[in-house]
Amino acid sequence: MFTGFVLFLIIAVVAFIARARTSPTANTRTDNHKIFGIIFRVAIGVAIVFLVLSTATVVPAGNVGVQILYGNVQPDALENGFHVINPLYEIKPMDVRTQAYTMSATHNEGQVKGDDAIEVLTSDGLTLKLEITVQYRLLPSAAAMVYRTIGEDYTDKIVRPEIRSALRDKAVNYVSTDLYSIKREDFVTKVTALLEEGFKKRGLVLEGMLLRDVSLPQSVQQSINAKISAQQDAQKMEFVLQKEKQEADRKRIEAQGIQDFQKIVAQGLSREILELKGIEATQKLAESPNAKIVVIGNPKNGLPLVLGQQ
Repeated sequence: MFTGFVLFLIIAVVAFIARARTSPTANTRTDNHKIFGIIFRVAIGVAIVFLVLSTATVVPAGNVGVQILYGNVQPDALENGFHVINPLYEIKPMDVRTQAYTMSATHNEGQVKGDDAIEVLTSDGLTLKLEITVQYRLLPSAAAMVYRTIGEDYTDKIVRPEIRSALRDKAVNYVSTDLYSIKREDFVTKVTALLEEGFKKRGLVLEGMLLRDVSLPQSVQQSINAKISAQQDAQKMEFVLQKEKQEADRKRIEAQGIQDFQKIVAQGLSREILELKGIEATQKLAESPNAKIVVIGNPKNGLPLVLGQQ
């Protein structure tokens, strides 16, 4: 905008000189008088166009415009859209959309090429590697302050250092295996709260933090894998023992049932019942067309002895 205003001044001066040379007192020919008159009109028209353009600006969508006058940053930033401004102002767009900063061990995945995972020290003296992604944005009302005190590269000056500091400050309160498993969510919650506070002081808004991966030392990882395998084996053996116990209980109940049945049957088979059953069997045998010989009587137990011949 300032450049357009300077061009307007230059063109206006040229137009004035051209007009002066077309004065009736000038000793020029009529053709030159007409030519200079045309140049004057064109110059004035162009100057007006540059003046109008220098007072208008458009702030792109998703940005705010920081106003700068001779190096002094104005406190109020322009919202996105069309604005008519002082032509002496320089407008600097600042992105206020959500941004993501990733620190990863995978090459070309984060903002820094190569292994950029954060190394943190836990309470049991082990060093872990954390891969994270932080989502944040610039607060529109703080854009002018951020530009004046930090500059456009606030990601490298504020975001990255705050992330590293928060992760390391909170990791020392956790045992490595807990941070890897059961207390992972608790760790993320505390780091998020610390980042929110740090970002807010610098005119930034934290929208979320994702703990992508926790890498343990190889020796610890092997120990954890061995422990998990042992726990799985123990659970499997417990299942087998429980199944065998259930089978033993089933057989014991079955044997007890048979024993109870035998007692009931033995108590119900009295001498009189046995004799009655013997008589009934003898009668059926005697009535059979195949019966030839029937002998009744058994001196040992009193039961009938039934013999048949076909």
